[in-house]
Amino acid sequence: MAGLTTGGPNVDVSLLYEINRAARQAPWWLDQTVSLAGEYGILLALVFLVLWCWRGARRQDEAAAVESFAALVWAPLAAGLALLVNVPLREFVGRPRPFKQHEGLQVLDPGIGPEIGNSAFSFVSGHTTVAMALGVGLFVANRRLGYLGIGLALAEGFCRVYTGVHYPTDVIGGLALGTAMVLVLAPLAMALLTPVVRAVAGSPRVGWLVRSKDRARPRPVGLPQAQTPTAGQCPHESDLAA
Repeated sequence: MAGLTTGGPNVDVSLLYEINRAARQAPWWLDQTVSLAGEYGILLALVFLVLWCWRGARRQDEAAAVESFAALVWAPLAAGLALLVNVPLREFVGRPRPFKQHEGLQVLDPGIGPEIGNSAFSFVSGHTTVAMALGVGLFVANRRLGYLGIGLALAEGFCRVYTGVHYPTDVIGGLALGTAMVLVLAPLAMALLTPVVRAVAGSPRVGWLVRSKDRARPRPVGLPQAQTPTAGQCPHESDLAA
């Protein structure tokens, strides 16, 4: 852990300065846009993607809808678990924010600065962890939207370094933690969630959460039954009688 807490001339610090230098040279409106995107915008976009994926999943057949809905439920649960793991991990590593160890950084996050949040630690990036967990969870439910979600998570990590509040290795740690939390526990989570979601899908009251009304279960269609000939009646006579 000493390598994380010691600020010296290394690739991590060099990348931090290279990326943050763009913030010092960019116009103020671009800096504000990146800051807001990294703090709120990208996470809100990922939530919107989860809701959009849910909307599309409801139009699938029942088996696929149940599987997709269970994966979409697991994505935010995994993100929450990853944040819970991140709390003791930050305390254990105890890595200060970049601006506490290095001068000349442009800190754009209004909630974290040299005077505000001095006690906050840096490793790993909580924003990136949540973004990656949602992105990978989306990938489990829908490959196409999952690629977009993972791309947004990568953009989230870039924004956190751009604004001067995280090292690149903080972001890499967040990407790894979010991915591991989703994929490692996915078999157990899906085994527990799928029966619950299947029961919800079969409920007349809340089944719409899993399947849309226009995809209701088809009712069995009654087939005409062949008439059994009575005693003393030949098959051709029954046909003529009909």
